[in-house]
Amino acid sequence: MTTKTLMKSALMGATALGLVGLAHTAEAGGHATSVCLITKTDTNPFFVKMREGAAAKAEELGMELKAFAGRIDGDHETQVQAIETCIADGASGILITASDTSSIVPAVQQARDAGLLVIALDTPLEPIDAADATFATDNFLAGELIGKWAAAALGDEAANARIATLDLAVSQPTVDVLRNQGFLQGFGIDLADPNVIGDEDDPRLVGSDVTQGNEEGGRRAMENLLAIDPSINVVHTINEPAAAGAYEALQAIGRENDVLIVSVDGGCPGVQNVADGVIGATSQQYPLLMASLGVEAVKTWADSGEKPENTPGKDFFDTGVALVTDMPVDGVESISVAEGTDLCWG
Repeated sequence: MTTKTLMKSALMGATALGLVGLAHTAEAGGHATSVCLITKTDTNPFFVKMREGAAAKAEELGMELKAFAGRIDGDHETQVQAIETCIADGASGILITASDTSSIVPAVQQARDAGLLVIALDTPLEPIDAADATFATDNFLAGELIGKWAAAALGDEAANARIATLDLAVSQPTVDVLRNQGFLQGFGIDLADPNVIGDEDDPRLVGSDVTQGNEEGGRRAMENLLAIDPSINVVHTINEPAAAGAYEALQAIGRENDVLIVSVDGGCPGVQNVADGVIGATSQQYPLLMASLGVEAVKTWADSGEKPENTPGKDFFDTGVALVTDMPVDGVESISVAEGTDLCWG
């Protein structure tokens, strides 16, 4: 069975459960095993789907799910408060997409010391072993795929590219750094410190700005970078909402047809934007799968004390990634928009 088939089967199995916003299930004669989901926001479609996946799996397993989210991407304090609430409530485990991947570590350690299993979803902590496990896309690979694709799509003109990167946050969380650095390496740009955004000296790089992972931020960041260099012709964005905002800024100056935008997420709106030519290619993730596997892991931990294992050869459990485009290039494996639509997470 191929990787694509395995992913499709897992996703279909999760979605067939009947998605709900929040699961509260009590076991007869006692309390259900409880799990907390803490996301960066509750509005980004990626995290909405993650919550649906967790809720469906909790319902299936007879668990209680409590969901929390920051007010905006980057709201670290609300996430810390959510961890404290989960500890006080006697949860068995926490699934978290951290806004600040290093500052959250003391609160995570407090939860682990209290006997909770803590699993990072999508965004590894710093260090990665600050959590008991990480279920995520290989975010460096996700960036590398779109970087290789963009360079191949440009051909000889890649040597003359004017590149802007629309990143996530000033704090440079791990997911931000991994996607940015993967993209640059894939495009053929020598990295300086692979743990830092913005320290490369390749003359093709115009600059980077932060978006908070939303459309408004993407539009603002694109406007700022166009003010520095209006000849930008390649744009890497942290996610598809930021890509949509970047496209709006380019459209406002009549340049939407001569700038190549690449991104990461693979949500249904983003895949549709690939079909419509807004985005050239995107790396598709599987957040519903991440969350449902996380809930299963907490249930196993509560029942047997067994922790999840990493993907062989990696320091996390890899939930898969696929490049989605209808303009395939030699040397970069991809799936079509039709296939991406079939697999997209809503």
